[in-house]
Amino acid sequence: MARLVEAVVPARMGSSFRWLLSSSWTSNIGDGVALAAGPLLVASQTDSAFLVALAAMLQRLPWLVFGLWAGVLADRLDRRRLVVVANLLRAVVVAALSVVIVTGHVSIAMVLTAMLLMGVAEVFADTTSQTLLPMLVRPADLGTGNSRLQAGFLTANQLVGPPLGAFLFAAGMAWPFVVQVLCVALAVLLVARVVLPPVARDVTAERTRVRHDVAEGLRWIWHHPPVRTLALVILVFNVTWAAPWAILVKYSLDHLHMGEIGFGLLTTASAVGGLVGTFSYGRLERRFSLATLMKVCLSLEVLFHLALALATTGWVAMATLFVFGAYGFVWGTVSNTIRQRATPARFQGRVASVYMMCVFGGIVVGNALGGVLAQQWGLTAPMWFGFVGAGLTLVLVWPQLAHIAHTESAD
Repeated sequence: MARLVEAVVPARMGSSFRWLLSSSWTSNIGDGVALAAGPLLVASQTDSAFLVALAAMLQRLPWLVFGLWAGVLADRLDRRRLVVVANLLRAVVVAALSVVIVTGHVSIAMVLTAMLLMGVAEVFADTTSQTLLPMLVRPADLGTGNSRLQAGFLTANQLVGPPLGAFLFAAGMAWPFVVQVLCVALAVLLVARVVLPPVARDVTAERTRVRHDVAEGLRWIWHHPPVRTLALVILVFNVTWAAPWAILVKYSLDHLHMGEIGFGLLTTASAVGGLVGTFSYGRLERRFSLATLMKVCLSLEVLFHLALALATTGWVAMATLFVFGAYGFVWGTVSNTIRQRATPARFQGRVASVYMMCVFGGIVVGNALGGVLAQQWGLTAPMWFGFVGAGLTLVLVWPQLAHIAHTESAD
């Protein structure tokens, strides 16, 4: 057992990293439970497809509204305390939702309000959480740390949590949300054990307006070409990815004729591929440069869209989603590691918030485009759009990838 623990969380990374990892994994279980239970709760309160879609949008919208402000607060305040407070507020909202469900007073308005408030809390919790890892481990261990955090997300949030959430919802509408409250509360206790190194605060920051700090962070990103280019790559590739993903259920049902179970197998194949990427990442990082990993992952992203556009059977699509999960995990780990290494400590929160806004902004735009393209030109049109868009972007940034991959912070 000791050997297994050492392999997963090496002692050289410190006990605080272990507390952070335990907190992240625990929180992801609760979030995974809600991933299935949330839509089921919305569907139980309304037959309106618009309101179902609105519930999903309300959880993403706060990133576009509060993302930059969350980054500023993460750079101004005690980061561990901010994570604790944001997660406690999230637990309070979910606990209140559980109470109204148990008492029989739940309504679609209450559910939508809870979704919005949970989304706001998650913006501040997730933005600040991303700043903790670079404070706890050496730059050389950022890849390992990010891979372990991503492994928890894939296992708990994508594989274990959703089926558990659906089972609990079937047992009783309130049960999954009670479990989420318990998971978030335990995650708060675990992250409270993290000991962060002292940070030299800029005394002038307290006298400046938040708007000034936002502008300062945006200027730093704009005048740092590698970080700026990486952010734009993440934005564009999330647009091209989200377009086909938005209609994946229709693609699997009406184009591949896989049925409901087949659609579930597509998402499962992606998660299993992610686990393969998890277990392979350490070996890949030792054998190949980050630039090489970036080039391979982005090239596979282009081919991913082409394979889906040409697929005519469910097995081909499942194999494609499996490969996507594997390289997608590696890309996520590599891009986070590069960004964290290149960003000075005082800008970690603001840069993380901009990157998350690029992720969610790209998803929102891509989802909208995917629906329009599929409606006008057929279910494979979003895949062709993704292939062309991702391919052109890769050609434009290819000469810069080596420089981006090996940029280090000047601090």
